Amino acid sequence: MAQPTIALAITGASGAQYGLRLLEQLIAAKCRVYVMVSKPAQVVFGLELDLDIPSRPLDMQRWFSERYGAAEGQLQVFSSEQWTAPIASGSNAADAMVICPCTAATSAAVAQGLSRSLIERAADVMLKERRQLLIVLRETPLSSIHLENLLRLSNAGATIMPAAPGFYNKPESVDELVDFMVARIMDHLRLDNRLSPRWGANADLGCS
Repeated sequence: MAQPTIALAITGASGAQYGLRLLEQLIAAKCRVYVMVSKPAQVVFGLELDLDIPSRPLDMQRWFSERYGAAEGQLQVFSSEQWTAPIASGSNAADAMVICPCTAATSAAVAQGLSRSLIERAADVMLKERRQLLIVLRETPLSSIHLENLLRLSNAGATIMPAAPGFYNKPESVDELVDFMVARIMDHLRLDNRLSPRWGANADLGCS
């Protein structure tokens, strides 16, 4: 069975490493990936990861493809105003979409159906077509406005996945914390992964 087409939006919230690690895993899983990177996200790449990623979509596409070993045609990068992108229409929507990390501003715009950018429009398409939309929010604390927007998205069919890694696997590095979260996202996309130990996998399940 062919692997799904996944739309990945990376916005300007702290936690750029989540989005890049997810992209790496989607490529490794042989998914077709449509990538959208907001301008604030490009700033965060530099601040958090010391990465100077090209801003032009084709250059960024080449950079990601070389870094993560994407096959020819497997990965496409679209600009924020590229309305001819397939994911801008329900007639050619992706199988699923992940906004990772997602800013509170982006979740608010999607909750209100504003569709001012390709990221917002692609998310709107997922909701109206009843396809899977994962919102990986990275914000704290949450105001009543944030919570109301998230509830509205949940009621519309989105899955809200705050970037809140677990600690039961006793992580020893930031990478392990990132992998915990990315593993949960991959699980929801029904993509096989072995990024992080699973609850109870090493426990003694025998009855006394």
